[in-house]
Amino acid sequence: MLRRLLRVVLALVALGFLGYGLAKNWHETTSAVAAMSPWALLGAFGSVLLGQFFMLVAWRAILAGLGTRVPLRIAGRIMFVGQLGKYIPGAVWAYAAMMDLGRDHGSPPRRTFATISLGLVINIGVAILIAAATLSRLEAVRQAWYLILLVPVIAVCLHPKVLTWGLNLALRVARKEPLESVLPGRTVVVAVAWTALGWLVYGVHIWLLAGQAGYTVSTGAYAFAWATGILTVVVPAGVGIREGALVLVLGPIVGTPAALAVAIVSRLAFTLADAAAAGISFVLGRQAASSAPVYADQNGSGSTALTPDRNLSGSPEA
Repeated sequence: MLRRLLRVVLALVALGFLGYGLAKNWHETTSAVAAMSPWALLGAFGSVLLGQFFMLVAWRAILAGLGTRVPLRIAGRIMFVGQLGKYIPGAVWAYAAMMDLGRDHGSPPRRTFATISLGLVINIGVAILIAAATLSRLEAVRQAWYLILLVPVIAVCLHPKVLTWGLNLALRVARKEPLESVLPGRTVVVAVAWTALGWLVYGVHIWLLAGQAGYTVSTGAYAFAWATGILTVVVPAGVGIREGALVLVLGPIVGTPAALAVAIVSRLAFTLADAAAAGISFVLGRQAASSAPVYADQNGSGSTALTPDRNLSGSPEA
């Protein structure tokens, strides 16, 4: 109860600082938002959706590497619908929702848990690497030089043997069964490649909203802001933290009011994209599930038609 209250308080504090900055620059910020081209706003939303699609492909590759192959529509339903739980204070809700949805479509909870965890590690690693490569000359980012030290750590953790040991340890803590197999190194490479492509596309939306910053800095700025927000685990979805980090990087380049406008529109674009992706995936996933598709289990002897309450071996999931 105390931890949950602390998360809520910290989220409110972060939002308070964001609100203070917005109120202090209200006229300039609203003018900056109004000055944005409708095409830029539409393009920003579209690039966020496209980036999310690439992240989905990476996530599905990880799930397949761990032993569960599902159609893209089903993977989208598990990932996008489940991750809406990230907006609820507390780090467990998105995990719980995605694990439950994964169970409905034949993925044992331990595999879904491992897939989410690995996807998050890869995302953080790629984001920090992009930020380090693109923003190293900016004084504002040099103050967070310690984040770069996480890159080699994450690279070591992505080694299949180290990764399997770490995930099995996390599964034991979560009282789940260990993984049946080691994640192939090729799967890690594929997931990293799709994730990097997703981040490069995400950079487009900041570039469209803050053209003066240039594409390279825009991509690095959002990667840095997202990594900062996600590492502040006590705040749901990095609310307020991500915006503050984005203003920290873009403010000296485009001005604080314009940077605030970009941060606000960026958050809105991602929130709308999350809702749109979840809605589309829910409908498409429901259609795919109703047609009783065949899902393949790499760790099994073949494939089997699944119903929502049966696992890959055809028996009820424990």
